[in-house]
Amino acid sequence: MNPFIQLGIRHDIVNAISELGFENPTPIQEQSIPVLLTGSNDFVGLAQTGTGKTAAFGLPLLELLDFEEKHPQALILCPTRELCLQITSDIKKYAKNMPNVHVVAVYGGASISDQLREIRRGVQIVVATPGRMLDIINRKAIDFTQVGFVVLDEADEMLNMGFQEDIDSILSTTPEDKKTWLFSATMPSEVRRIAKKYMTDPYELTMGTKNTGNENIEHEYYIIRARDKYAAFKRIVDFNPEIFGIVFCRTKIETQDIAEALIKDGYNADSLHGDLSQQQRDKVMKRYRERSLQLLIATDVAARGIDVNDVTHVINYSLPDEIENYTHRSGRTARAGKTGISISIINGKELGKIRQIEKTLGKRFVKAEIPTGFDVVEKQLFALVHKVHNVEVNEQQIEQYIPRIMDEFNGMTKEDIIKRFASLEFNRFLDYYKNAPDLNAPVDESRRSDSTGERFARTGMKSEFTRLFINLGSVDGFSRGDLLGYICNTSKISGRTVGKIDVKGVYSFFEVPNDEVEKVQSGFKGADFQGREVRIEISGEGTSESRGGSSSSNYRRPEGGGGERREGGFRREGGNREGGARERTGTAGSAGANTGFRDFSGKRREDRGERRRRF
Repeated sequence: MNPFIQLGIRHDIVNAISELGFENPTPIQEQSIPVLLTGSNDFVGLAQTGTGKTAAFGLPLLELLDFEEKHPQALILCPTRELCLQITSDIKKYAKNMPNVHVVAVYGGASISDQLREIRRGVQIVVATPGRMLDIINRKAIDFTQVGFVVLDEADEMLNMGFQEDIDSILSTTPEDKKTWLFSATMPSEVRRIAKKYMTDPYELTMGTKNTGNENIEHEYYIIRARDKYAAFKRIVDFNPEIFGIVFCRTKIETQDIAEALIKDGYNADSLHGDLSQQQRDKVMKRYRERSLQLLIATDVAARGIDVNDVTHVINYSLPDEIENYTHRSGRTARAGKTGISISIINGKELGKIRQIEKTLGKRFVKAEIPTGFDVVEKQLFALVHKVHNVEVNEQQIEQYIPRIMDEFNGMTKEDIIKRFASLEFNRFLDYYKNAPDLNAPVDESRRSDSTGERFARTGMKSEFTRLFINLGSVDGFSRGDLLGYICNTSKISGRTVGKIDVKGVYSFFEVPNDEVEKVQSGFKGADFQGREVRIEISGEGTSESRGGSSSSNYRRPEGGGGERREGGFRREGGNREGGARERTGTAGSAGANTGFRDFSGKRREDRGERRRRF
């Protein structure tokens, strides 16, 4: 018998969740469902993300509501559109064997008219983000006077995002006698106040110690020099061949630029941040959920509420400003009882912050060493061997090719064939990591200020790049990564040679080496996109050199014209925050490849009386 039956969940719901793989309830589900099924208590549940909170409140709601009625009976508020869509999808799956269940997702960034249409058709459960929900209430397009249950999911995140006033306004439209269920990963004083304000003698359930992290997560940190940050990050990724991770950054700019550099370096990566349209966000998340992306580079705001199965690693490229955000970040892995690793890449000055997080979570972090080049090569080699050993052979399809394959290998011994297969991957990493330096910061250096290491301005270097115009942009569905791929595929040039990409609405700019301009223009002759002619022109602003002289370029190729591969790095100054007013400098470089390094700066400069960006 499925244990959910014993909790009081009826058979048609249990059958649906059994098909989803729900075999045993998680601790939060086992403790909360019997309480919530009574429908007589306000409730406060404190549990980490990834512990099954959606089912903990979703299953009781399906038991308690009257689905013969078509008016709103339950309102679920959550902080982000991703979480809103996730909760809506989950509840629909739980209810797939039940008739007349109508759930609507209400969130910003999508058509409000479509959402209003769904509400008018009749709905029992509304899942919403506070901003869009308040908009619909102000239009007098929904009636919450018969709502019996309000769920505040990820309450701490909603308050961190500044939704206190919106929540107050929304709850003022609901009945006094409703039951309020609050779920939160942490219990700061703001959450405690909201519980006191809207609840009467709530039943409180705490899974584990308050404000602690998931016990299934291992926490590691690496101390590096600031100038080696990106190189160290890539080496950590390479040392984990099966990584499926989320990488957290502080700013939109850092997020976008790291993703672009990873794409140029051959990684399956993309960015998620607040400047993306809903369509772009959905596209990125679809690719990530389907695992066609290996690394998702995200800001805290953009990643809130992301619920993706089997995330192996969370990497803190930059530590969060708030310690609570670390809990939410690390909670993206080790979900539903699985294990995961949270990695922080820091300089010596940030060691104190690690100690603060340790104290808050009640967990000791492990100081790890950046692997050597040899370690990475060895790890990649045996990952390939493991993959070959476990690959599923389609006997029927491959049979017709076996004679030709055997002819190719004629005269080779078994050992020769194995060596050649292993060398396919081995040689690439061996070449890349040949003479790779030690990236671990010595103790004495890790204690020094890294301001000098982070300042990485290059001056006096002549630009070798031309800025080109293309009549495609974000309205055509292009992100920077998409446009990079399109340019490379059409003009047959390497992504490593492409410099800065600036995607606008209906057009974009990108930079290529001067000696590649003719090849790009030739490659795009006669090209069309969805029936429209694609135009490539040299930008009216001219080359990078004409936009500020030789010192304007932050892009450098290795001496000798290329052949040598080396690890490079991101440099950042100024600590830009999302929405900040500082301008960025630096050209997209490909760390570790022939394009050299990438440079960021928060500084502005004056040139002929104007403020300009340096490229």
